[in-house]
Amino acid sequence: MFQHQSSFAEGSRCGVLQDRFCRSVTYLRVSVTDRCDFRCAYCMSERMRFLPRRDLLSLEELDLLCSTFVSLGVRKLRITGGEPLVRRDILGLFRALSRHLDSGLLAELTLTTNGSQLARHAADLAACGVRRVNVSLDTLDPARFAALTRRGSLGPVLDGIRAATRAGLRVKINTVALWGVNDDELFRLVDWCGGEGHDLTFIEVMPMGEAGAEDRQGWFWPLDELRQRLATRHHLTDVAETSGGPARYVRLETGQRIGFITPLSHRFCESCNRVRLTSAGELFTCLGREDRTDLRAVLRGAGLAALEPAIRAAIRAKPQGHDFDHDRLAQSSGCVRHMNHTGG
Repeated sequence: MFQHQSSFAEGSRCGVLQDRFCRSVTYLRVSVTDRCDFRCAYCMSERMRFLPRRDLLSLEELDLLCSTFVSLGVRKLRITGGEPLVRRDILGLFRALSRHLDSGLLAELTLTTNGSQLARHAADLAACGVRRVNVSLDTLDPARFAALTRRGSLGPVLDGIRAATRAGLRVKINTVALWGVNDDELFRLVDWCGGEGHDLTFIEVMPMGEAGAEDRQGWFWPLDELRQRLATRHHLTDVAETSGGPARYVRLETGQRIGFITPLSHRFCESCNRVRLTSAGELFTCLGREDRTDLRAVLRGAGLAALEPAIRAAIRAKPQGHDFDHDRLAQSSGCVRHMNHTGG
């Protein structure tokens, strides 16, 4: 299926990627599709216009691009979407990329999913070397889940999480903190994750795309306030642990780990080690900015040999930080592209 696997020397690197602020880029998030079987109200419009399939990178091209990044020092690959598990033959890409785990060049191959397709893929993902998975889950209430996702059902997601656990995958739950929507479920979510053995990370809602939400700005719940409420029932101890992303973690007295991702209230750009590749081959070096490099054009035009200089030039131009703020949560503001375009 992937004809050019032998093009990459498995035992050598071409040198680490570093931006002009001396940050090493070791983490690539790869969107394999902009399509999703949900239409979460804070994420995308209910009537989305997706990319034409001809504009998407083939699985072989995705493998070539990911492998180039691995050869340049990327140690962690996260497959995202849209919903990555709705991409046809996606397990073929996981199987191909697993060779970098076997070689030792890649430390982790993982994914973020809404969980809807996880039950039928969990065992195969584990066989490909995936050891943990992030599942986006904002509520444990079935009616609220259906309303928030606009077309999803909670049952299959919970089945997928259980299947992942049976397959030996560590599960981390990602929950967008939404004031007036799921703020009354804080302790229920914490207790459920603790009982199931899952880490839990809360994320502030981000100003990206026209979501069609009634009041996305009013939904903003600063995680400082969420943490203060959590502290009324639990003792929180700050820990220095990291999973390679932007989350800051605490441990509860039970040993449970809770993360906080705060793009609006507390920027985390000074330690940013990640870039994002879209399903159309655009390289975004910052989630909160529109600057991009068209690697699809490089690959299909100049060819494989031109990828490394194009990637290095893009990394050198990586901005110092994003410009998200609370005022840009208004539907007409923020980044024009939707979250499903770059995969979060």
